[in-house]
Amino acid sequence: MNNGNIPEEVIQAVLKAYDIVELVGRTVHLTKQGKNYKGLCPFHSEKTPSFTVSPDKQIFHCFGCGVGGHAIKFVMETESLTFPEAVRQMAEEAQLPYAWSDAPAAETEEQREQNALRTAHEWAAKWYHHILMNTEHGQRAASYLRERGFTDKLAQTFQLGYAPAMRNSLAGFLEKKQFSTGQLERGGLARIGDYGAADLFRDRIMFPIHDARGRVCAFSGRTLDGKQPKYLNTPETPIFAKSRILYNLHQAKTEIRRSKTAVLFEGYADVIKSWGAGVLNGIATMGTALTEEHVAVLKRVCEEVVICYDGDDAGQAAAMKCLPLLARAGIRAKVAMLPPGLDPDEYIERYGSEAFVRGIVEAAAAPAAFRLHYARRKYKLQTEEGKAGYLREASKIVASLPSPIERELLLKELAGEFEVSFETLKQESNEVRQELEKKKRIGDKNDNSWNNVWNDRAAPERAPALLPAYINAERHLLAHMMHSKEVTLYVQEHIGDAFNVERHAALAAYLYAFFAEHEEPDFSRYLATLDNPELENAATAISMMAVSDANHSALLDDYIHEIRKAPALRELEKKKREMVQAERSGNLEEAMRLGAEIIALKSQLKST
Repeated sequence: MNNGNIPEEVIQAVLKAYDIVELVGRTVHLTKQGKNYKGLCPFHSEKTPSFTVSPDKQIFHCFGCGVGGHAIKFVMETESLTFPEAVRQMAEEAQLPYAWSDAPAAETEEQREQNALRTAHEWAAKWYHHILMNTEHGQRAASYLRERGFTDKLAQTFQLGYAPAMRNSLAGFLEKKQFSTGQLERGGLARIGDYGAADLFRDRIMFPIHDARGRVCAFSGRTLDGKQPKYLNTPETPIFAKSRILYNLHQAKTEIRRSKTAVLFEGYADVIKSWGAGVLNGIATMGTALTEEHVAVLKRVCEEVVICYDGDDAGQAAAMKCLPLLARAGIRAKVAMLPPGLDPDEYIERYGSEAFVRGIVEAAAAPAAFRLHYARRKYKLQTEEGKAGYLREASKIVASLPSPIERELLLKELAGEFEVSFETLKQESNEVRQELEKKKRIGDKNDNSWNNVWNDRAAPERAPALLPAYINAERHLLAHMMHSKEVTLYVQEHIGDAFNVERHAALAAYLYAFFAEHEEPDFSRYLATLDNPELENAATAISMMAVSDANHSALLDDYIHEIRKAPALRELEKKKREMVQAERSGNLEEAMRLGAEIIALKSQLKST
């Protein structure tokens, strides 16, 4: 962890100001289990809780994805903040005094490149916006936006811009700002050809794309005259991966956290127009389908997603594909159902803001109701054959629901609409449900199904992989060291840095340094000294291991013995493999020599 120039007393004051259970509980629903609390991990999709919070140690750890740490680390991960940013934000929230020099630590070449590209994008966004709002070049685009209902205030809020139809106007502007043509190409702002750098975006309305921290990282340009492609997006770059970016998350995050709900749109125009209508928690994917990476981001900030896609067949089909992804992540989903042929932008234009908010977003349907609505499209309901086909499919959808009340209400609704007997529909649905129960008992292995009662159970736990004895010994020894200065000094005397796993040796070295300055164990404070996320995660996992309060010297000696003999055991196995290879190749002299060395090693191991 790069603490920069933040004084240790500031870090410790921030850690003491927060209770880890209360802090994590703002994002994760936690349930008490013994001394700890458990919940679904906000950093990866899971059905069975493996995310653990320890109030005693004031740390969190996920046994599924391995992420762990203290309160500051949790804020860093959930808010996409650097360590200094997280400390400053938490200190301000807790009303703690803080002060430190912001002199940056030495940047890597990769960090320098990324920072340069972000700066270039910030300049580009300002330049495009200036062209749109203040020049003759942008008048046609500005008029087009106003005609479409995009007010100047919305253009300001979303920093909309215009890329003029000239070959290299942006490239020339950025080159004067000391950006190289290579940087412009790597950042997706220009292409380099025989005649130098040429702007990627020309004669397009520009939508800046921000990352979760509000930094411009890409653009999407919309054509004005119907030329294809309608939208042109920045390609993948060192600062932009479209499978992880959600448009407008940086502005919508506050309202999403307050309401615990995000409204997911298909496009930028829908987000902007809905913002003008009062929907301040709207986001969109970057011209792609919803991905598991997107869902992982959403999991950190909300509990429910309202899918508000276009009312045409393609939009409704896309909404159907979102539902299983959200369900697997444990995010509640609803679907806002627009009239066929209308998108949110058009609906707001035709019916107004209030009708959109009240009649579409707030009236969004539960997944089962949407699946029933979606299934209707496949059948000609004016024919008896079409009605029967739809009711059979509807019975299957209803049968998959875990709630008896929800099943009965939907069946009564279907019976009333199609003038069929409720008992008949109930019998049909029960028969389907019985089949599903049989599959449940047999064991359904379909990982792609969702919201099905026969899949709504925890996956069987796999037996943990058996680790070599010396690795287990090192982990247990480190766990004891984290609880005791006496044990740490004993290990330092008898092993020092002779741990077999490099990561374990590093953790031990930090423990030696920690107890050289502190008398009492304090895991949170120790964790704050580590300078590497992998070390933080490893230390957190080890600290969650149960250890006895008593220091049993015989047990510690057993661990030390196991660690010391590991190199000889590895050498023994290596020589055994070499001897077998020598025998197979017919080199009997080499095989005999190796055999003698193996006997000597075995004798050495017995005597240790």
